[in-house]
Amino acid sequence: MLGSFVSRRPRSVLAVALALFALLTVLAGGALDSLSLNRFDAPGAESTRTRDALADVFDTGSPNVVIMLTATTGDVRAPRVAEIGSRLTGELAAFPGVGEVRSLWQPGAPDTLASRDFRHALLLAWVPGDADHVRQVVLPGIEAQILADADASVELTLGGADEVFRDVAAQASTDFLRAELIVIPLVLVLLWVVLRRLALAAITVGIGVFCVVSTLALLRAATTFTDLSTFTANIALVMGIGLGVDYGLFMIYRFREELAATDRIPMAVRRAVTGAGRTIVFSAATVGSSLAVLLVFPFPFLSSFAYAGIAVSAVAALGSVVILPAALAVLGRRALPPRPVTGIEQSFWFRTAGQVVRRPLLTGGAALLVLAVLGAPALGIHFGPPDDRVLGTEHPVRAMYDTVRAEFDTEEADALHVFAPRAQPAAIPAYAATLSAIPGVHRVDSAAGSFAAGAAVGGPSELQYAAEATWLRVVPTGDRLVSDPFGLVAEIRSAPAPFDVSVGGYPAELSDYRDGVRARLPLVVLLIVLVTYLVLFVMTGSVLAPLKAAVLTMLSMSIMFGVLVWGFQDGALAGVLGFTPTGLVEPSIPILMFCITFGLSMDYEVFLLARIKEDYDRTDDVVGSIPRGIARSAPLVTAAASILAVSFAVYSTGAVVFLQQLGIGTALTIVIDATLVRGVLVPALMRLAGRANWWAPAPLRRVHERIGFREDLRQDISRADSKVSV
Repeated sequence: MLGSFVSRRPRSVLAVALALFALLTVLAGGALDSLSLNRFDAPGAESTRTRDALADVFDTGSPNVVIMLTATTGDVRAPRVAEIGSRLTGELAAFPGVGEVRSLWQPGAPDTLASRDFRHALLLAWVPGDADHVRQVVLPGIEAQILADADASVELTLGGADEVFRDVAAQASTDFLRAELIVIPLVLVLLWVVLRRLALAAITVGIGVFCVVSTLALLRAATTFTDLSTFTANIALVMGIGLGVDYGLFMIYRFREELAATDRIPMAVRRAVTGAGRTIVFSAATVGSSLAVLLVFPFPFLSSFAYAGIAVSAVAALGSVVILPAALAVLGRRALPPRPVTGIEQSFWFRTAGQVVRRPLLTGGAALLVLAVLGAPALGIHFGPPDDRVLGTEHPVRAMYDTVRAEFDTEEADALHVFAPRAQPAAIPAYAATLSAIPGVHRVDSAAGSFAAGAAVGGPSELQYAAEATWLRVVPTGDRLVSDPFGLVAEIRSAPAPFDVSVGGYPAELSDYRDGVRARLPLVVLLIVLVTYLVLFVMTGSVLAPLKAAVLTMLSMSIMFGVLVWGFQDGALAGVLGFTPTGLVEPSIPILMFCITFGLSMDYEVFLLARIKEDYDRTDDVVGSIPRGIARSAPLVTAAASILAVSFAVYSTGAVVFLQQLGIGTALTIVIDATLVRGVLVPALMRLAGRANWWAPAPLRRVHERIGFREDLRQDISRADSKVSV
């Protein structure tokens, strides 16, 4: 009925679509400004409870704003520089929103707040409030009112965790705009080559742009009730264009096929919508479900991508099943290629699939060997925390932290905080001495004094008691924090304490975030496999086909992780892409990539299975339906995968390592999956399975007969036409 409606009123549909696009464009206009790069928070974790307790009881917390003062001549102890440092300390402490300040020029301050040669010194500030307040209000104010009036005898650089994230967010927005300028014209050219009709290529790109704009508008609406990461805009662009092109190509290929079989354009539109539209809806459900499972994570940074995935899948299906068919109805025979397409028996993919089904063990085994070699590096993956090195060296905050790592003994801003709600003052010195003996701990500051290597090094510090509560600051060395931050957190938490304690601070927050991700990862994988299995069962009525698809898609995922380890963790691509390898992979990005690539891989599986199942239902030919179905679907899968891979690869030119990982890893996985996996392994395994491909026990067959997908176009069209006639 939808196909009938679109074919009868195509111009009305297009007019409504244009009006809707104009409205959504207005709504999407402020989307980038409404997005924020969320902190790596782990709600309910020990570090979060500790942070809240320190703020409530002692009005303190981990420094999230840092200013590095560099003496242009001499060192930071010189009278003129010391005077400037003291003045800056007072100005920073008096700045609205700043809760606490520490600097080298305060009485009793440790020398570790300065570099070893005393050319650099740090001012550390704790600013309470959410990330948006710190990054949008406090940091710009400090930059404009304090740093702008710097004396010529010093250089000032703004840093801190929130400044790093602010720079990352700004760079991600810049990369988004640049990618938009590259991706859209590039996709237009590629579509022109594939479709051989400029008007048709422009319409398909228009569907992709509609998907991007609609998704951004929906994300802006979602920011009214939840925080969304800046990176969701990048996902909206690449997946909006990608899915719009994917589904658009599938609809166009089907329309051309139907139009070649009939002279009636409305009939061709109805048949295309009835057949291709069903497959597109199933595919969109698969992709949306794969990203929706990210809602399992209670972390705004990850769950924000679930909203983006759901939105982009829904609008891509809408644009491809409603708007594009209306445009095809207007174009009519002008949508056909300039020259007739040769029969499928003469196509490359028919011959290739035919070779595979004749030698399934040989070809399938060779493909598995290639996948094993490409995915082998994934066995050495090491997850770790992100830091300023996700940015390029041209960023001042990155240069500042390079200086800290090279020239400072400790990481004062990344100290761990031990909170004791009910402490016995007499037991604090011994406990502080125990903590100071942990390898990689430079010193421990407490209300009873400072301790290093088991011996007191100072009198009572600025740390306080509040009733029975107290807290300790555990200052790590720079080397330990770089080499093993999670191990340091674990050792501090496992150290015997004479009273109840909780451990917080930025390293502990990252450790809790990583542990929370790892704890829910098996559930995410299980849900993705389960949901996509159910979608594919509804489409095919088979028990085996969805399982095979899930296993093959998992094999494709090994390539993605292999690229991350070889190219980014080990740094093989560092020279080409210009990033600094850290020997670690931040866990959130691989999980996001896993959900995206899993959904897109199943997207191509849906396209292949739909055409193979259609041929099998019509001919009952177990073997012959495989190469025929692949020959009908492989050209569009190859074209769509190539365009989508190019769209993702554009992000490898960005200046944020997260986006480089997303671009390279996803692009390569898509290419390998669409060729080696879907073109070789799928036909090989289907040939070996035979009729078992479509088998299901009787109870499930009855379920599928009631709710499942069936490709019976002529009956559906005649039924729809009869309703229209009535």
